[in-house]
Amino acid sequence: MKKLFFLLFAAFCLSASAQKKIIDSKTTFAREVLQPYVDRGELPGAISIFYNNGVQETCCIGYANVEQKRPIKLDNVFMQCSQTKGFCGVTIAKLVEEGKLSLDDPVSKYLPEFKELWVQDSDKDGIRTLHKAKNVLTVRMVLNHTGGFPFECSAKRNDVRGGGWSGGAPLRQVASIAAASPISFEPGTRDQYSNTGIDIGAAVVEVITGMKWEDYLKKEVLDPLGMKSTWFWPTDKQLKTQVEMYDCHKDAPATYRLENGWEQRPYNDGHVFASAGAGLWTTANDQLKFYKMLMNLGVGDNGVRILKEETVKSILAVTTRPDNLGGYSLGLNAPKKDGENEWFGHGGAWGTNCMVNWHKKQLKLWVVQLNGPQPWNGPMNEAAQKFFSQTIDTSGIDAYTGRTK
Repeated sequence: MKKLFFLLFAAFCLSASAQKKIIDSKTTFAREVLQPYVDRGELPGAISIFYNNGVQETCCIGYANVEQKRPIKLDNVFMQCSQTKGFCGVTIAKLVEEGKLSLDDPVSKYLPEFKELWVQDSDKDGIRTLHKAKNVLTVRMVLNHTGGFPFECSAKRNDVRGGGWSGGAPLRQVASIAAASPISFEPGTRDQYSNTGIDIGAAVVEVITGMKWEDYLKKEVLDPLGMKSTWFWPTDKQLKTQVEMYDCHKDAPATYRLENGWEQRPYNDGHVFASAGAGLWTTANDQLKFYKMLMNLGVGDNGVRILKEETVKSILAVTTRPDNLGGYSLGLNAPKKDGENEWFGHGGAWGTNCMVNWHKKQLKLWVVQLNGPQPWNGPMNEAAQKFFSQTIDTSGIDAYTGRTK
C-alpha cells in the first residue's frame, strides 16, 4: 500500500513539474492596437496570445457574434482551416520515429495507384499534352507541397453545394482521384500549395495504421493532449458558441457572412468528411495545447510526450524541401535552417495563425474568422515585438518548478 502511494505521489509530482505555471504579463500590447478597430466595427472580434517562457498576455476582444453581442472567448469553436495540415504532419512524424515510414518512401509503396503519374505540359484549345513523370513521388513531397498536385481535386469543388472542406469525399477516394489526374510539374522540382497533397499523406497513414486518419489522430494526439473540443464534426452545442465569419471592408464596419464556399453549412452532418488539408475545428484553448507541444519539442503542457525531441527538431521545426525551394516542413511553415530566432507553425484561410520558437519557448496565437483586408496585421506585429522585447521576471516560475539559475 505504501509502495502504491509512493508511486502515485511520484507521478503527481512529475505531472505537476511538467505543467509550467503561467504568469499573467499584466501587459495590454494587443488590446491597445486592436481596440480602435473594434470600436469602429472594422474588427468584429479576435483572440491574441503572446507567450514567453511562462509569461503570457491573453487578449479576447470584441465579439464572436456581433449581432448577438456575444463576447469572443477562449473556448469558442472556430474553423482553423489550413492549420489542420500541421496535425497531419505530426501523425506522419510519429510513424517516422517509430520506423514504420520513411519520408523518402515512394507514395506508391502504400498507395499503388501513384506508381504511374502524368505531368501536364500544356492545355490548348481543350487538348492536353502530357508526359509520364520521371521522378518518383515520395511521402516527403506530398507533405511539403512539392508533389505537383492542385490546391484541391475535383472531389472538393467549392462551386457546388456540399463541396469544399466540409464536403468532398473520404481520404482514400481523394487520393485515388488525385492519382488519376495530371499533375503540374515533375515531383520534387517546384512547390505548389496543395491540400490534396496533405490528404494523400493522411491516406498513407491510414494504410500503415489500418485506421481512419482522424481516428489515429484522435488516439495518438488529440486525446493525449486533452484536446476535447477539437474535431471535424463540431456538436450542435459547440456551434452555438462558434466564432462567426465576417467580411472586412476598408474603413467600414465588417459585415456578417453566413458561410464560405470552401466550408459550407451544415458543418456536422453526413456530407462532411475529414480532410487533412483543412477542416479541423478547434478552440483557442485547445490550439494552445497543440502548439505548446511543438514549442516544448514534443511534450504537452500536461507532461504527455507525443513526439521525441529530435523528431520535432529534424522534420517539423525546419524545412524538408530541397535547398533551392522555400522553407516548409511536414504541413508546417518552417525555416530553411534552425536558429534561436526562427519560428515555425501555420496559418489558416480565415486569418488564424500560430507560430512557435522552441529555442526561446515563445508562442504567438491569433484567432479570427475573416475575409478581406486586415489592416491591423502590421500593428499587431509591432505589438508582438514590444511584448517579446520586454524584460521578463521569471522568479515566480523558477520558484514554482524548483529551478535554480
